[in-house]
Amino acid sequence: MTEIKICGLSTFETLDAALAAGVDWVGFVRFPRSPRHVELDTARLLSQRAKGRAGRVVLLVDPDDAAVAAAVEAMTPDLIQLHGRESPERVAAIRAATGLPVMKALGIAGSEDLAALAFYAVTDRLLLDAKAPPGAALPGGNGIRFDWDLLAGADLPAGTMLSGGLDAGTVAEALSRTGLGAVDVSSGVESAPGVKDPARIAAFVAAVRRNPCADAPGDTGIAVTRA
Repeated sequence: MTEIKICGLSTFETLDAALAAGVDWVGFVRFPRSPRHVELDTARLLSQRAKGRAGRVVLLVDPDDAAVAAAVEAMTPDLIQLHGRESPERVAAIRAATGLPVMKALGIAGSEDLAALAFYAVTDRLLLDAKAPPGAALPGGNGIRFDWDLLAGADLPAGTMLSGGLDAGTVAEALSRTGLGAVDVSSGVESAPGVKDPARIAAFVAAVRRNPCADAPGDTGIAVTRA
């Protein structure tokens, strides 16, 4: 079954909507420049609420050791998502320091960007997002997509997750054209930047679940204990 991640959740109402819809992963953003940023006290409570009901992801952007440690201590996440310019060596260091699996987001704009995938074998899984346009304030969550046909014939690791420009109206096409078994959405389920919409969350999940490609394998073997 296709894995679904809703990223950038910041309220109990929208977290509950995602959990009720049956998502596999919920993401909490720790990046002050993002409209989806959550303070540690809020992130702690949201993570506790989701524990055992979905995998919990903390999104960090070029974090220093102190930021990583603070997020892990507060949230006890199941997965760390790195969405900046972290090198393979930095990914490995964070993985070793925390003992947690790490997902590295890579921006894709052209076929040349796929060459970077080989350098990130150290990561537990990859997330392919549209490369942020020049001058963009955010490294992701910009509501744009890359040419999915770039992935045709690409040798992608199991569990590679697709992001960028996804919503209830585009996700079926995305799954069909890429053959991937995991999707990540943020702005595509919002009514305004950073404002998640429960109805759009439900519609997105429904669009994935009724899609014939939704049986594509998405499991990476990352264990998440559910209640």
